[in-house]
Amino acid sequence: MSALRDALRDLPDAVFADLLESDDGYVLVVDLPGATAETTEVLAEDGRIVIEGRRDKGVPEGFRYVREDRPLFLDAELPLPGDADGSGADAEMDRGVLEVTIPKRTGDASRTIPVDDADGSDA
Repeated sequence: MSALRDALRDLPDAVFADLLESDDGYVLVVDLPGATAETTEVLAEDGRIVIEGRRDKGVPEGFRYVREDRPLFLDAELPLPGDADGSGADAEMDRGVLEVTIPKRTGDASRTIPVDDADGSDA
């Protein structure tokens, strides 16, 4: 899990994130002000969580930017802890706060792999 903690520390300063752990899983909470469920994508693949969040910023008529420090887009790749089951993850967005719930694997991750005869017949 230290790789995930390190990755969270490497997020831009404007991104705030918390990581919680229980016996059953993890919860990753990321503040994405202005982002919505429609403008946020969360993907679990290859032992990592990929978060892409976008927010729309409007400029009132007659105004222009003098300074623009609030990013429009977050693209973060975070490694999952070794015991996390990314295939069972769920995500929810509530008022710009993304909450990703990732269960821990249960039981032994091993499985029996059937072996077929090369000639196509079953043994």
